[in-house]
Amino acid sequence: MRSLRIVFALASVSLSALALPGASNAAEPYPSSFPKAKFQSWGVDLTAVDPSVKPGDDFWDFANGAWAKRTPIAPDRTFVGIDSVLNDQIDRDVRAIIEDKAANPQGSGRLGQQIGDLYASWMDTGTIERLGTAPLKPYLARFAGLTSKTQLASVFGQIGMPSPFGSYISPGNDDPTRYVLYLSQGGLGMPGRDYYLLPGAKYDAYRAAYLAYVTRVQQLAGIPDAAAKAKRIVALETRIAKLHWTPEQSRDAKATNNPMTLAALSAYAPGMAWKPYYAALGIAAPKTIVVSEKSAIRAEAALVRSVPLSTWKEWLAYQFVSDHAAYLPAAFDQARFDFYSKTLRDVPAQRDRWKRGVDLVDGALGEGVGQYYVAAHYPAESDRQMGELIANIRASLHDKIAGNDWMDAATKKEALAKLASFDPRTGHPKKYLDYSALEVKRGDLFGNVMRSGVVEWQRLVGYLPNPVDRGLWDMLPQTNNAYYNPLTNQITFPAAILQPPYFDPNADPAANYGSIGATIGHEIGHGFDDQGRLYDASGKLNDWWTKASADAYGAKTKKLVAQYDGYEPIPGTHIKGQLTLGENIGDLAGLEVAYDAYHRYVAAHGEPPVIGGLTGDQRFFLAYAYSWETKTRDGALRAQLLSNPHSPAKYRVNGVVRNMDAWYAAFGVKPGDKMYLAPADRVRIW
Repeated sequence: MRSLRIVFALASVSLSALALPGASNAAEPYPSSFPKAKFQSWGVDLTAVDPSVKPGDDFWDFANGAWAKRTPIAPDRTFVGIDSVLNDQIDRDVRAIIEDKAANPQGSGRLGQQIGDLYASWMDTGTIERLGTAPLKPYLARFAGLTSKTQLASVFGQIGMPSPFGSYISPGNDDPTRYVLYLSQGGLGMPGRDYYLLPGAKYDAYRAAYLAYVTRVQQLAGIPDAAAKAKRIVALETRIAKLHWTPEQSRDAKATNNPMTLAALSAYAPGMAWKPYYAALGIAAPKTIVVSEKSAIRAEAALVRSVPLSTWKEWLAYQFVSDHAAYLPAAFDQARFDFYSKTLRDVPAQRDRWKRGVDLVDGALGEGVGQYYVAAHYPAESDRQMGELIANIRASLHDKIAGNDWMDAATKKEALAKLASFDPRTGHPKKYLDYSALEVKRGDLFGNVMRSGVVEWQRLVGYLPNPVDRGLWDMLPQTNNAYYNPLTNQITFPAAILQPPYFDPNADPAANYGSIGATIGHEIGHGFDDQGRLYDASGKLNDWWTKASADAYGAKTKKLVAQYDGYEPIPGTHIKGQLTLGENIGDLAGLEVAYDAYHRYVAAHGEPPVIGGLTGDQRFFLAYAYSWETKTRDGALRAQLLSNPHSPAKYRVNGVVRNMDAWYAAFGVKPGDKMYLAPADRVRIW
């Protein structure tokens, strides 16, 4: 995913006092060809720098240490950093749009009514409290009335219901021009299998807190004998956790590509009544089902058969209430927050209700809101400069592929074909989604949420088995992020990330290339990471590498895995180098390519001046480090280390730059510095 940056004022720090190796003290004026950056000067906040830290000892601390010392994490956040700065601004911008529709729901036609009434139903806590548990009762009665495993399977397939299996629709691995149905493992209430299985007092405490939460949720819902049921529910989930694939296994593109017919799935995993499950999903006769975690699906299906129906009914009731706690009276919402945020992620305070309301509306009517957001907040100049940045990134990667000495001619040919077929998209979709089928009522929050899930799933089912619509987006225009989709070979940069403080069309190109340029390089780099490289130019899962080139690439990535395995952000909890490999490759390849693209820009536009004692290369690397100016609570960081494929922010800086020769030259890093790696030990992807 994306790399971010910040641009703030330079006041109060003397640049010459930083005494950067190789920097001139003779500052030159800001070039007249570049307008003044929105946040002053050339685009990086040097008040964040800790000059007591040598760049070669800890580059993240050097670039961000002073900021880290003075900046607390807000009580309603898991982290603080440049990401939260822009997220807060986006929330305010979207809030203004949504509250305008809520105040005048008929003023913008049906879409305005839907946006305004959904937000109003969320903010109407009086009605939510008055209704109490009434919205739950029809569903709890349905679960209680189940009399067979066939009926159970049908409930598992209904949208909005809990299930030990996950289903989704996406372009096919084997034919990316057509949509296909996928089946994945599921069924856990805690964030991942490690929370159930890892030894130690910390995880024992999590498990005890979870048992208490399961009990509390049932008590709030009026479910009798809650404590005994909680023990059975947690015991069931623990059995499921033991069957789950690890996060490392689940990101293996080949191992998770197991297409089956419905008959073949029924024969392979006979414990589950698959026909009623898919009928309930609205897909009575799926032609192909791609089974992801194959052995886990089979084993979970066996659990469906062997575990008593009464226990599954208890699990259904608990999971349903927990999943919908935010749309119920405050006691439910608070209980869920206390466990998932306060206990697991160390977050002391709930986010403001209006902010969570913005998230709700974005989730249900996101592209509708996005239309208004783009009109107000996305200038044409950003699109133009992004076009130039992307062109330079692609040209630089082309040269790196063509000129590298470890990839043979046959593999280079296919790699260049894949690069040529990349489809970059910026800002917003050309055509927005139609939400007219969704019925939204003021005073019916629970019903609005349930109907939204059904309408969204029906839209997805409508894609089967049609050709893939390459105009669809997987992120909203108001999302501060970016992504690469290997099945369509598309990179996408929503409007929200293409603005200060992460990208400024008026800032120094060194800063833009070091931040948003690295983001572009990162996303394109995913096309050639350890899993993305297995997809060809058409998006098909097709290993096009010769053995010699694959072996040479594997030797490089093995060294990168070992490097990241050695990092220990929390005592006793290391980064998982194999789990994070794809993102780490994206970071390293992205910065390598962005650096060359920056020098391609320099070749076309002239040599950059020294600004405030900083060379263009120093500004490039500092901008990259500022793009990861982030602090995270230990609980949230632990959750990330256990199951998230992204390394923590600090290591997305230090773990990358220490492998780049240009960084050593820019900051005079020498043997004896803590981050120093001998040239032979540096990993060079491109």
